[in-house]
Amino acid sequence: MLDQKQDRYREQEESSTQQRAAILGLNYLDSRGLPQKSELVTDILSNHDMYTGHLVPLRAGDDRESTVFGITSSTPQSLIRKLRAQYEESSSTLEFVMISGAGFKEFMTRFDPPKKVVYDDVKIAKEGDSDTLESVSQTLESVRTDDILDYLIEQANMLSASDIHIENQREHVRIRFRVHGMLHPIAHLTHDKYRVLQASIASKANISTASTDAQSGHMQHVPKAHPEELINMRIETIPTNYGQDAVIRLFNYDEDLLKLKNLGLNEAREAEIADLITHPHGMLMVVGPTGSGKSTTLYSILSELNDPSRKILTLEDPVEMTLAGISQIPVNTTKGDSFGEKLRAILRLDPDVVMVGEIRDADTAKTAIQASITGHLVLSTFHASSAAAAFARMIDMIGQNPIFSNAIRMVIAQRLVRKLDDNTKKSYSPDETTKKWLKENLGQLPDSYETPDIDSVTLYNPGYSDDSPFGYSDRIMITEHLVVGESIQKFIRGDITEISVSAIEEAAKADGMLTMKQDGILRVLRGETTLEEINRVL
Repeated sequence: MLDQKQDRYREQEESSTQQRAAILGLNYLDSRGLPQKSELVTDILSNHDMYTGHLVPLRAGDDRESTVFGITSSTPQSLIRKLRAQYEESSSTLEFVMISGAGFKEFMTRFDPPKKVVYDDVKIAKEGDSDTLESVSQTLESVRTDDILDYLIEQANMLSASDIHIENQREHVRIRFRVHGMLHPIAHLTHDKYRVLQASIASKANISTASTDAQSGHMQHVPKAHPEELINMRIETIPTNYGQDAVIRLFNYDEDLLKLKNLGLNEAREAEIADLITHPHGMLMVVGPTGSGKSTTLYSILSELNDPSRKILTLEDPVEMTLAGISQIPVNTTKGDSFGEKLRAILRLDPDVVMVGEIRDADTAKTAIQASITGHLVLSTFHASSAAAAFARMIDMIGQNPIFSNAIRMVIAQRLVRKLDDNTKKSYSPDETTKKWLKENLGQLPDSYETPDIDSVTLYNPGYSDDSPFGYSDRIMITEHLVVGESIQKFIRGDITEISVSAIEEAAKADGMLTMKQDGILRVLRGETTLEEINRVL
């Protein structure tokens, strides 16, 4: 669409240039039709003369042909008269043709190609490392105004950052990247330099630099190193004491990788989801805080369901990634849109599968539940600390009702934890206090899981290298799957009047649910992450 707009503007400019040439009695040249590799005339005028005179030499004359200059509407008449006089004095013939301003810029790009500027790559400063922080700050200050936003995005993407945090403080503006779930200081910007960056963000995300309210926007970026990729970004801004803070969230999804098998689930848990989504109706909720990978899980499930036999509709605020074959509908809640109203509207389109980006209120919850018991498979996210907490909160929103007892079929709670770098991690034997803690928290595992021998277990700490300065290489998901069976249905039917998170969790564990903490500890015992990381996240 952007290319079409640019083509339309260019066509208008060429048309007006042709009309002006006719008025002045000059020939018109449409430079769009010239071969890009045609030979340039480089020995008549300097680049400086071309820039200041707004003209370019197109052909060097000889005894048989005239020298030809391309001029624009900005070429001074005094310069044209001066050139005519010079060529008449030397008995040479001279011709002027008119080109558009855009054509002139294209010629000058060939006469004077932009110099490639290579900036140093960003390095993440460790705690107390002021030298690295200062070095990166100097690099950012030196980046050209046209390049600074793209440079930040490229560097964040290269470091696998999920977010860029831009925070105004009294003396400077702090830049931090969230890498593998942890925020790291990157650089300090002067407020003057940040104003340039802020203007670039506002222009590309279609938001205002002067707004006194929180704003949301969206933009995209094609990485120079990987032009086949497309980074989708969500922009959130809010005014603070010292200026407008911004967070840029990067969504670098590869649609081909969005598969259930790539979520890192064991066979039993993957089979639970696969079985549930084969049913034509019911509701699956994915819960967790912002940044816990809920969208990746839902997109992976949608990819599994996506075939020509199903009509799939999504409601998202905003659409984070486009999936071929699925109708995705943006919901702009900042402008008064409602998930509940949009959901009622799209149910009239006869979908088989509906994804609701987030259930935020009782109206949306009740509409989603009703959809799930009237022949639709409903997927959604929900903010809650655990699967049991989500189920309790949902009952609080929709009330106890026997009709709804078969609606919610599964609740998945999840977090993302940093994965140890296998090349640098260091083994150690835990002390007796740690072993006791492991036994207490691992508890009684479901029958489908083998209880590990804690007394002879080996644990790991991160090791460090230049390539892995923090000892972690990626993130993995820890989850708990609350499959809604008869004992859980009692809570929503009203058979049990006392609704509490602990009671629901105990019932789910009795039915074979592995908790997130237990899942995390098992991953620690397999050497995938650390106890510190599990405790940090949970």
